[in-house]
Amino acid sequence: MNDSIPPIAPVEPSVPAYKDRSNGLMIFGILTCVLGCLCGLFILLMLFGQIAAAGAARTSAQVPASFSAILPGLMVYGILAVALIWLGIGSIQAQRWARALLLIFSWSWMFVGVIGLIGMAFIMPKVLANIPAPATGTASPPPLPSGAIAAVMVFMFLFFGIFFIAAPAVWIFFYKGRHVKATCESRHPATCWTDACPLPVLGLCVWLLFSAMIMMLMPLMGLGVMPFFGTFLTGLWGTLLCLGMTCLWGYAAWLIYRLKPQGWWLILAAMIVWMASAWLTFQHHDMLEMYQLMGYPQAQIDQIQKTGVFSGNRLNWLMELSGLPLLAYLLFVKRYFPKEV
Repeated sequence: MNDSIPPIAPVEPSVPAYKDRSNGLMIFGILTCVLGCLCGLFILLMLFGQIAAAGAARTSAQVPASFSAILPGLMVYGILAVALIWLGIGSIQAQRWARALLLIFSWSWMFVGVIGLIGMAFIMPKVLANIPAPATGTASPPPLPSGAIAAVMVFMFLFFGIFFIAAPAVWIFFYKGRHVKATCESRHPATCWTDACPLPVLGLCVWLLFSAMIMMLMPLMGLGVMPFFGTFLTGLWGTLLCLGMTCLWGYAAWLIYRLKPQGWWLILAAMIVWMASAWLTFQHHDMLEMYQLMGYPQAQIDQIQKTGVFSGNRLNWLMELSGLPLLAYLLFVKRYFPKEV
């Protein structure tokens, strides 16, 4: 009996379901930490600039710029510096939460860039047209020539286009990749807090918490001056309004994170009321009056007034139009909430 044994087929090595992107996560994590360090550097530059401006103002017998004018920028850059370094370390460790939050940050980065470029296209020509040319010995120097204004505008558009449009697009392209997502989930298989709700909803929660932190600091940055249905609240009443809105944003963020429809309706109503209040206030008052209540020196207010940015209803329209994308995004994320019974 000559039974032949069938040949055994060779076992092919299993192909992984994804390509490991640990090296890419490390590279982008380091770059994100560098961005955080740059934000920290901006804080130092703003402080040094404030000190230098105060010294120059004393020498020329002028009123120095108010520290409250740069305090919002210091707060924002401080929050960004800490957050980006934290996120960069999380990306190096291939953490699931870091990938989710860096996607939210990148989309927000690009959104701010687009809004900033649109605003710059309307505002900067007016600002540059009111800047005098270098001293020529005349009592009233002429404004900058149109060629110089065009050159400055082109440079600014290129810089902001690269840093606020192209750069975040690269971050989005990398972190949204399925191989990056699979790498993070393979390295850390347990679910984390960023998996509790869809990413667009989580992004709304992050923005609300960021707004709550800024609102909580408003009494320090602006002496509690807040627009309120045709007038400005100051002192104790303005501070109470800031704290109330801080609690409102925080509570709405918590409800939205838990996918509670009540949180969505709460923030929608609050945004509509806030936009209506700002519109009524700046119909009868201007931003320069608000700066006076916030304690800005008159010399600094006069410099702002010369730019012509806040003349007429231009600011009112810009504020209302800037709120429309936020309302549109709020309507977009409504699909992720369960249907109300």
